Amino acid sequence: MAGRAWLSDQRGELAAEKILDAAEKLFAERDPASVGMNEIARAAGCSRATLYRYFESRDALYTAYVHRWANTLYQELTQRLAGIDDPAQRLVTGITESLTLVRSNPSLASWFAETGPPIGVAMAEQSDVIAAMVRTFLSALGTDDPEVVEQRARWVVRVMTSLLSFPGRDADDERAMLTEFVVPVVVSPGATATRAPTPRRR
Repeated sequence: MAGRAWLSDQRGELAAEKILDAAEKLFAERDPASVGMNEIARAAGCSRATLYRYFESRDALYTAYVHRWANTLYQELTQRLAGIDDPAQRLVTGITESLTLVRSNPSLASWFAETGPPIGVAMAEQSDVIAAMVRTFLSALGTDDPEVVEQRARWVVRVMTSLLSFPGRDADDERAMLTEFVVPVVVSPGATATRAPTPRRR
C-alpha cells in the first residue's frame, strides 16, 4: 500500500530522480557497494517492489546514478573551460577540473575510495555515456579520425579513474604527469581547439 501511495505522488522521471536522490545521500555516507536496494527503498520512502519498477537491478541503478552525475559534471566542466583555446591546456585543465569536481563531492568520491572495491572504475570504464562525452571533448581538441578519438577517449577515462583511485602527490604533480605523458599522446600536433557541444540531458 505504501508503494501505491508513493507512486500516486511521483510519476516517471520524477520518481526515478527521487530514488537517485535517496541513493546519493547513502553513497555520501558509505561505500556504494555496501548500500543495498532495501536501504535505498527505505530512504526514498517507497517499497522494494516500487524501486524495482524503476531500476531492475542494483547495476541499473548504479548506471543511472553515474550517468546523471556525468551529465552534471560535463556541463559544469564546459563552463570552467570557457575561454581556454590551447588544446594542451584545455586537455590538462579539463582532466584536473574533472578530478576536483569528483573529489569534492562525497557521494562521488566514495566510488573511488582506496578502502573499498573500486566500483567507480568499472562503471566509468564500461559506460558508453561517459565514453561519448570524452569523445566529444577530445574531438574539440582538433582530432577528426573517429577511430583515433575512440581509442584516446577510452584511454583518457582510464587515466582519470586511475588518478581518482591512486592520486598523485598533489595537484601540481598530477598536472605535470598529464602534461608530460598524456598531452603528447592525445593532442595531435598543430591541433586547434573548437567548442564542444553541450550534451543533452537524458
